[in-house]
Amino acid sequence: MERLGTGPPALLAASLALRLALVAYGDYRDQTMPLKYTDIDYHVFTDAARFVTKGGSPYSRSTYRYTPLLAWILTPNIFLSAAFGKLFFIVCDVLSGLLIYRILRLRGLRFQTALRACTLWLLNPVPMGVSSRGSAESVLAALVLGTVLCLEARRRTWAAVLYGLSVHMKIYPITYALPIALTLRTQETKPEALRMRGRSLTGFLGSFFNRELLLFAAVAGGVFCTLTVLFYYMYGWEFLHETYLYHLTRRDIKHNFSPYFYMLYLTADGRWSWGLGLAAFLPQIVLLLVTSWAFHRDLAFCCFLHTAIFVSFNKVCTSQYFLWYLCLLPLVIPHLTLSLRQGVSLLLLWFAGQGIWLGPAYFLEFEGFNTFLLIWLAGLHFLIINSFILIQIVAHYKPDSATQRKAE
Repeated sequence: MERLGTGPPALLAASLALRLALVAYGDYRDQTMPLKYTDIDYHVFTDAARFVTKGGSPYSRSTYRYTPLLAWILTPNIFLSAAFGKLFFIVCDVLSGLLIYRILRLRGLRFQTALRACTLWLLNPVPMGVSSRGSAESVLAALVLGTVLCLEARRRTWAAVLYGLSVHMKIYPITYALPIALTLRTQETKPEALRMRGRSLTGFLGSFFNRELLLFAAVAGGVFCTLTVLFYYMYGWEFLHETYLYHLTRRDIKHNFSPYFYMLYLTADGRWSWGLGLAAFLPQIVLLLVTSWAFHRDLAFCCFLHTAIFVSFNKVCTSQYFLWYLCLLPLVIPHLTLSLRQGVSLLLLWFAGQGIWLGPAYFLEFEGFNTFLLIWLAGLHFLIINSFILIQIVAHYKPDSATQRKAE
């Protein structure tokens, strides 16, 4: 009988081979063709790593707005091979597929069902292309999925370490804090007496003060704060601004999928531009609070909804952000009651929304036409499509009895 800890070796090997082939193709294309394969961010990472190896700051490289830890991890790009980072990213990509498989097996799904679900990630051309081009999104996917796996397996300390590291690497997983807290609180308030206490505000707040939750918060906060203090000591205010504060006050006026981009573009030089940028967080906050309370008992599903809402309603939204929730989608699909026809229709609708946006974006980027208004309208249309798809997923999500028992 197959053990829980084993994975699908043939599928993992095939998916790794495909990614290695893409890396080799990318290297050939970069050397022989005018249209390069490697993502521009990969060159930013490599330049930042080069500054680090010389004893300087990674932020000496303009547009590097990530944690210094990423630059340190990629220093072998300078010492060993320029392809090291891509290899590291595709390994994280394949590891994400294995983590998806193990989470689903732990949640009681059969081998074949779990295998088909993780295939949706491992043989998906989107994550394969993104990681082989040198984008670091696969690192976050592995950390987030690792956190979910450890929480499902009740390994709280390891979950807290991975969670603290994921928030340090990129700030968006901070949105998982409330559903995680509610999940740990729920597991600690089983006795009827505590349930009765929870009817009052004092009892509700007091229910968060339990050993499991406090330990998780202490470990995750300790990892995050330790790395933050360390890099602040090394690189000063520039680290805090570029890694965290910049993303809070960011007003990206370059065209993207966000429904706010045109407003931020028109008010870029306005007196209240920064205020409008902060106000854009309000719809996200309200939706995330409601989602946390409604779905926290199924943490994987709640994290998927959180990420999809955060990305769809964010003031900056690019195609790479889609991977933030696509890595969690295979955990959701086995529990959907959608027919194959309905699922394919939603997928085609999602791609059609992107295609409608890409039309005016192409004419702006490559032909120089003023299509800002059309891009904004296409972005609003894409937001409506994403909202409709999320509503359909929520309406057709039916976790099996084994998953429900684990959540209770």
